[in-house]
Amino acid sequence: MNMKWVFGPVLVSVALIGMVAALPTILPMWQEYRPKPTVLIDRAVRAQAIDALVAEVHAHYVFPDKAEPIETLLRQRQRNGDYDAITSGEQLAKVLTDDMASVAHDLHIRVEFSADVLPAEFRPPAARPAADQGPFFMRWIDSLGRSMAAFGVGKTERLPSNIGYLELKGFFPPHLVGDKYAAAMDKLADTGALIIDLRRNGGGSPHSVALLASYFVDQRTRLNDIWSRDTGESTQFWTQDSLAGKRYGGQKKVAILVGPGTRSAGEDFAYTMQAMKRATVIGARTWGGAHPTAPFRLGDHFVGLIPNARSISPITHGNWEGAGVIPDIAVAPADAMAVAQDLLLRRETRNAATRVALPQT
Repeated sequence: MNMKWVFGPVLVSVALIGMVAALPTILPMWQEYRPKPTVLIDRAVRAQAIDALVAEVHAHYVFPDKAEPIETLLRQRQRNGDYDAITSGEQLAKVLTDDMASVAHDLHIRVEFSADVLPAEFRPPAARPAADQGPFFMRWIDSLGRSMAAFGVGKTERLPSNIGYLELKGFFPPHLVGDKYAAAMDKLADTGALIIDLRRNGGGSPHSVALLASYFVDQRTRLNDIWSRDTGESTQFWTQDSLAGKRYGGQKKVAILVGPGTRSAGEDFAYTMQAMKRATVIGARTWGGAHPTAPFRLGDHFVGLIPNARSISPITHGNWEGAGVIPDIAVAPADAMAVAQDLLLRRETRNAATRVALPQT
């Protein structure tokens, strides 16, 4: 028998099965990078987007007193014809974003353009917090396929001198990342000190921030509040009493690496751990965005991402908006790892010397 006639159909079948299995990964990537339809941005489209944007800012922006100055600037520029020559959707979104930011000084407020027509019933997702709307990094990771992303959990290693290392690139919702946190903490629980690397953390869910912080305390602790303008109510975020992984506890030393690439929920974790005096923050000032956002449809092709809530620390009674998280030890982000290792090693050496010097009973 000619074996190629046996293996040929088998290989074709395997290839087809592989293609079908890969569709959940390939399809989002194709949708992201396929050629986009051409959209004509004329005076009517621009006017509709601006009118809708002004209305949503007045209705939802977390600081109502900023809505009027934002509208005043946008209307003045509209009357002056400053937007008339813009025929690119991406360019109009960028200009409107920059104009609003110049008044609000808010890194989260922005407009985004979609070449595809947005659903007519487009609404902010009610089933998840506004803060789960991650920035571009989170959407990019999702486009590569959830199975490839490890849901934001990067390297988990034991370094020399029994120092643990945990890299986090984002805070995906707890139902996706909870088991990943548990596995990482099981691996690192017996280390003498820990480095948590948030230098490339794009943000995500405050619920996952609370879940991870739960591993580093010995008792139930209130971590953060988020006040919503839309409801007028605050949601409190507390540590969890029951965890799937081993608790690291509240005594061993922790260093957190940060920089300009540390954003939103990544900043939340660093800020909260610093405020609790549970970690030493090392690196450079972070991005500076503390206002969760919700998306609002501004016509067929534009979305306004409007901050409709703000974080309030029960410890500092403030947040990191605009200022970012200020490191305890300021160094270039590229040097933060070496500085953290040296710091933790010196502290562990001092602790060991103290234990030896104590009288035996």
